[in-house]
Amino acid sequence: MTSPIDRLRAIADGSADRSTGLTLLAGAIAATLLVPLTWLVLEATRVEPDRAWALLARPATVDVLANTLLLMGGVTGLSILIGVPLAWLTVQTDLPFRRFWSVVVALPLVIPSYIGAFTFVSAFGPRGEFQAILQPLGIDRLPEIYGLPGSILVITLYTYPYVYLTARAGLLSFDPTLLEAARTLNHGRLQAFRRVTLPHVRPSIAAGALLAALYAVSDFGTPVIMRLPVFTRQIFVELDSFGQDYASLLSLQLLGIVLVILAIESRLRSDGGGHGDGVGTAGEEPLISLGVWRWPATLLPATVAGAALLVPLWILGLWFVTADLTARPSLALQLSTVTNSVGVAAAAAFVAVATSVPVAYLAAKHDSLAARLFERATYVGFAVPGIVLGLALVFFATGFDGIDLPLLPAIYQTVPLLIFAYVVRFMPQAVGSIHTSTLQVDPQLVEAARTLGETPLRAFRTVTLPLVTPGIVAGGALVFLTTMKELPATLILRPTGFETLVTVIWRAQANAFYQYAVVPSLLLLAVSGLSMVVLLRQDS
Repeated sequence: MTSPIDRLRAIADGSADRSTGLTLLAGAIAATLLVPLTWLVLEATRVEPDRAWALLARPATVDVLANTLLLMGGVTGLSILIGVPLAWLTVQTDLPFRRFWSVVVALPLVIPSYIGAFTFVSAFGPRGEFQAILQPLGIDRLPEIYGLPGSILVITLYTYPYVYLTARAGLLSFDPTLLEAARTLNHGRLQAFRRVTLPHVRPSIAAGALLAALYAVSDFGTPVIMRLPVFTRQIFVELDSFGQDYASLLSLQLLGIVLVILAIESRLRSDGGGHGDGVGTAGEEPLISLGVWRWPATLLPATVAGAALLVPLWILGLWFVTADLTARPSLALQLSTVTNSVGVAAAAAFVAVATSVPVAYLAAKHDSLAARLFERATYVGFAVPGIVLGLALVFFATGFDGIDLPLLPAIYQTVPLLIFAYVVRFMPQAVGSIHTSTLQVDPQLVEAARTLGETPLRAFRTVTLPLVTPGIVAGGALVFLTTMKELPATLILRPTGFETLVTVIWRAQANAFYQYAVVPSLLLLAVSGLSMVVLLRQDS
């Protein structure tokens, strides 16, 4: 008869073996995700140093670098200036209808910036719809919306919610007694915010600013529509014209900018922040009375959300009622386009979840260097712009001189390669969600199942898996929704003739037949709106 001690020893030995196998599996997954970027570096090293320097020293390259940095700085700064006050108004003040505004000002996050860009151009371009309204007043032409200012404006309108949501989360965890103490010391509103509230929420603001900055440098559609030469646009142009050497060097420059952004955010996060005691203000009476500014303060959320939401809806609605669908029948939406979008997004979500479970479970249950490295490795793809990832997979699939991998050309421009790109790009969303859910599982429940004779796999299936299912579903839903909106990787890697909602929208705007972009845009917005439901359910 087996003694309890022998049984516990057997369980411990089995756990050690299982941990080794899980570590190897997670390591293999992480390494696979990093292979495409390694290929990009190898491709760039093939360029002769003299030629590389000549390409990087071009005036056009300097212009692209300057525009990218200015775009990133402008979007990040403006997102902070908009997002932080909105978070403060909806959490700590008596803003009228603050619960309503707290949801409305987050909704622009569901609109892809390229849809916002071409609707803004159609509305406020020199010969746009707004100019037609002003025509009776003698206004024949509006100022140009193209270029850097227009790009900063449009991208900011669809990225400030990152800062708003993270700053709001920080404020909700803020200890209200700290602000009350500052008020007893006769600090004014501005002084109390600067000396008490801001240090607490600075890491949250830095996290949101990181997302805004990464979005700004990785956005492809908006700069193309706004005619702004930046890295993403120039990489696509060079790839389309077979300038792979120049495209690979530009991609490495862009990756360097991304790494600098990550380093700055990491430094700000490590330096900052007071901490409350976990007593938040959610559901409590607001701490600050706006007084006579209470109603005028609603102009900020109304103006920002109105511009971001109403302009696209106005233009899409106008095109919908005036559409001439006989002008270019080849651009008309087909049922196969919808099924293609849903199919590849669902496949990407399934693969991302399946590969995320081992990595997330290892990181949650084992506090080791390998577990942390493997989890961090999965986040690399999310930080890499889609245009760079697409280019890296082109190099990966088409082969590399001196390395014989005969199977790779067979996967070039295939659906499996496209799905792999989506998994690399968006897997961190599933990893983060599953990791968080796994941390909430009481380990004593699993231990109890093991002591009752359950095998490790059965204990995981009967105890852990049901408890982490909400995180798995949420992560899969987020991967599905973001995959539906992904533009640059889809344009580069899709098989010939394989149309999705985003490619139909892109072809319609590129050919100036905007009426054919209406239905796919509305479908995409409806599906993207589900992401807000996921976020709200996770928050609750």
